Amino acid sequence: MPNASAEPIIAVDHVFKSVTDSTGTLDILRDIDFSLAPRETAAIVGASGSGKSTLLSIIAGLDTPTRGTVRLAGQDLFAIDEDQRAALRADKVGFVFQSFQLMGNLNALENVMLPLELSGRRDARKAAAEMLARVGLSERLGHYPKVLSGGEQQRVALARAFVVQPAVLLADEPTGSLDFATGETIMELMFDLNTELGTTLVLVTHDRGIAQRCTRRITIEAGRIVEPATVA
Repeated sequence: MPNASAEPIIAVDHVFKSVTDSTGTLDILRDIDFSLAPRETAAIVGASGSGKSTLLSIIAGLDTPTRGTVRLAGQDLFAIDEDQRAALRADKVGFVFQSFQLMGNLNALENVMLPLELSGRRDARKAAAEMLARVGLSERLGHYPKVLSGGEQQRVALARAFVVQPAVLLADEPTGSLDFATGETIMELMFDLNTELGTTLVLVTHDRGIAQRCTRRITIEAGRIVEPATVA
């Protein structure tokens, strides 16, 4: 269970995001303000175009707010440069995308080894093989993404995200391209690994069932939070 007295692992402080082009200024996010404790599971929900994915990108430090700050594990993401943000992400954050984002020229084992090798882990092969076994792919280590099913690819992506034991996992529609049964399997794995490793989960989802399983639900409409971020 989350520790309510713990320092927030994520603190989003009055974040605004606007973009300007020849047609004028578009406000994407408007005064987004919430925090998440370690081990929490949070769903960011809302209609397409409401700003959910932009918010996730800002939490990751992949996009910058027009105003406001985000603190990740106590570090102000926008008080450091991009190289420092990249190093912080590598140490603290895992990602799971709807489109899997696997390297086509690497097999399943090599895809999961990649973040470990980039961080200099000498046990990369052993740790990657163990995590792939944890997600039920011990027989598919040498297979390339093109011969894996969608569910298998997503499990490789999940193993790659969790193998570094991140403090935070950010997932953008992780079951959006999967059939119902496979999506359910992926979500069970994500919640199981959250429990086992203590990773804070932040999920962008259209799936009401997934949102209801999370301890927090943050609903975005037209760039604003429209219900308290503490809804259980």
